[in-house]
Parts: sequence; C-alpha cells; structure tokens
Amino acid sequence: MKNLLKIEELAELLLAVAVFAHLPYAWWVLPACFLLPDLSMLGYLAGPRLGALSYNLLHHKALAVACGLAGWLLGAPALLLAGVVLFAHAAFDRLLGYGLKYPTSFQHTHLGRTGRAGVAPVA
Repeated sequence: MKNLLKIEELAELLLAVAVFAHLPYAWWVLPACFLLPDLSMLGYLAGPRLGALSYNLLHHKALAVACGLAGWLLGAPALLLAGVVLFAHAAFDRLLGYGLKYPTSFQHTHLGRTGRAGVAPVA
C-alpha cells in the first residue's frame, strides 16, 4: 500500500508539471516558486496550533485545485500558477512522507510521526 500511495503522489506531481508546461512562464519559475508554500511554517512562531493551521492551509490539495481552477476559469495565469505550485509542492511532500500537521506538534502528521524517529511510513 505504501508504494501504491507514493506512485499516486508521483503521478500528481507529474500532472502538475505537465499543466505548468502549458502556462506562459519560463521553465525556471516552477523550481523558483516550489518552496514558497513552506513559508507557511512561520505560523509555528505563534505556536503549534496556528502553525498547523497555516501549514495545512497551504499544503491542502483542495485549496490548490480551487486556486488553479479559479485561475483557469478567470483567465488569470498567475492564479493558475499558484494552484499548480501548491499542488506540486503538496504532492512532493506526501511523496517524501510528510503529511498535514496536527496541532500537537510539527512532527505529528496524518501520515505518522516525522523527525528523529524517522520519516513516517505512508500507510
């Protein structure tokens, strides 16, 4: 099951790259923007509850899809780019075993624990 889920995340990442290839941006824009969703970790400066909320908001694939769809329907390439970046980043994180956060701590995710105990197995 673990490998099946990783293949699914890889397919989603490749889908995001394929959509990006049709956008009016240079190739380097995707790698340049790829880590921007991780700025949401700054919410942890205000505590684990707000940190988990801000992190999960920018790592939720439904937000990414909604953002990308809105960009497509409105003819707004920048909004579509934001959705693609969010989707690609979230898929890549899940591929590595990092999940959405619980408000208890940064290491407590929906995929298990991360950190010194090791990256959580995708179950």
